[in-house]
Amino acid sequence: MTSVPTPPGRAGPARRILELPDELVSQIAAGEVVERPASVVRELVDNALDAGATQVTVRLAAGGVRAISVEDDGTGIDVGDLPLALKRHATSKIANLAELETVATMGFRGEALAAIASVSEMALTTRVATAAHAWRLQARSGELAPAARAQGTTVEVQELFFSTPARRKFLKTDATELSHAVEAVRRHALARPDVGFAVWHEGRLVAQWRAAPPAQRWADVLGADFIQTSRALLAVRGPLSVEGLVCQPEAARSRADLQYLFVNGRFVRDRLIAHAVRSAYEDQLHGSRQPAYALFLSIAPELVDVNVHPTKVEVRFRDGRAVHSAVRFAVEDTLAPSRAAGAAAGADAPPSAPPAWQPRLGLSEYAAPQAHENPAPWRTPQGSGGLATWAGLRSATEAPAGVAPAQAGAARPLGREDQEGTAAWPLGRALAQIGGVYVLAENEQGLVVVDMHAAHERIVYERLKRAASGAGALASQPLLIPLSFAATGAEIAAAEAGHEALQALGLDVGLLSAHTLVVRSRPAALPDADLAELTRSVLADLARPESGGASRVVQRARDDILATMACHGAVRANRRLTLEEMNALLREMETTERADTCNHGRPTWRQVTMKELDALFLRGR
Repeated sequence: MTSVPTPPGRAGPARRILELPDELVSQIAAGEVVERPASVVRELVDNALDAGATQVTVRLAAGGVRAISVEDDGTGIDVGDLPLALKRHATSKIANLAELETVATMGFRGEALAAIASVSEMALTTRVATAAHAWRLQARSGELAPAARAQGTTVEVQELFFSTPARRKFLKTDATELSHAVEAVRRHALARPDVGFAVWHEGRLVAQWRAAPPAQRWADVLGADFIQTSRALLAVRGPLSVEGLVCQPEAARSRADLQYLFVNGRFVRDRLIAHAVRSAYEDQLHGSRQPAYALFLSIAPELVDVNVHPTKVEVRFRDGRAVHSAVRFAVEDTLAPSRAAGAAAGADAPPSAPPAWQPRLGLSEYAAPQAHENPAPWRTPQGSGGLATWAGLRSATEAPAGVAPAQAGAARPLGREDQEGTAAWPLGRALAQIGGVYVLAENEQGLVVVDMHAAHERIVYERLKRAASGAGALASQPLLIPLSFAATGAEIAAAEAGHEALQALGLDVGLLSAHTLVVRSRPAALPDADLAELTRSVLADLARPESGGASRVVQRARDDILATMACHGAVRANRRLTLEEMNALLREMETTERADTCNHGRPTWRQVTMKELDALFLRGR
């Protein structure tokens, strides 16, 4: 008689509770620790670095599916500890809970070697400095025999997933698996410039990074294009420091494939910090472009929990909001200076590192960000300029600090003395206007092309932000007929918890019934906005844990409103400007933060060097 399988969800015959065999337990653990050959490479390189290695060599066959070998010159393993090295939850990294909470090594769980051995044929060869020779241990048989090698350890893994063929079917092509393995070593190379790394595949050297200073290692790993378009970042405050490179907005990519984040030397994927970096770019990226960066966070071990996931690629911060705020401020301030300030130094020169940034907040503090307080690094003889025809818009905002009102509102013609001093002007001297859209200017490097609407939009936007930072709540307009709309439970909870934040935006939102919200006032600056959609978007931001809190939501929503005002208030296309107005616009750009892009992330100016102009006309050939 044919047996009928038990339908899913319906209990079959009662089975007794049994203790699983050790091998099956290790294979279950391997399902979390060992996803593909790159996972094995990552775990073995982690162990090599913990052993104090200065050179790590990875050898692969068939993308790592057929064979993986990781060699190091570390301290090695004493022969008496070899049998324990392959047991589950056996490690030399920690011994008690206190050490777990302050762990500083890459590995600590004691699972990796046992998990790898359960799904492959593994052998371990090691020698300590005091031993007469090395020892080789076969994981499956437990056979221990003398071997020959210098001090250090070699772990050989063959036929990955041979004992779990279903897992092997999920692997990709050899080329794909190789690329993942090389990427795993690349991440280690970024974090440890003092260690040399080499990757061989089928007897061919495919990647190598020699020990070098951090700046040289970053250039070797990330490439010249990344370095040329990036800015150096350094932030130190109490138990937290942030160092690395952030690419300029115009170097953003369509995919998030050049985003490297390390916490205490460990590569991690953290939504909190990724959101902080994205927030710093939010009004400088065009569309859905993704920023590129390599950030290295160092924090007191007791303030971060690395025991979150078996693969150790996730962490949890004790004060996540403060870390989010500190990282965002660091990236914002690094991106704030315009490239125009460095244009006079040479268009082909790499970006210079900004001075060390000091975070505005400690790890136990949180507050709404303040206006940028650093003075402009340079000011033209005209001051920050100002177009007389735009005085009406400018009168609604404060003049830049340190500039007299008469100076800020005047746009006098360039005299002979000023023209002789144009060499000090990064964006040069205005020459003409093309198509009612672009301003042409000449500087020491060659030709500068400026999108006048995009440039003025950024100038107005930054002024409105400075003015709004000290103005408190945005002006609101009561509704003659209140607007009600159906709301979810999450939206109602966000409205009740964030009532003060909503009022700061000019939104008076109250509860009308168990499933309905009512809006009684709207921001006066947006009379034509879809009020229900605007309210829902603000409530969604308030409900997100990574949003940075109500203060951050208020600032972001306020900036969106100000961006709309700036776009409508900026000079429009086909508006004819005089040379005096063009020059005043250039001078304002030179003293405005984030002037390289407009509020929507589009570039505001481009430099065409004399070398590029000569190439167009084949000069010198």
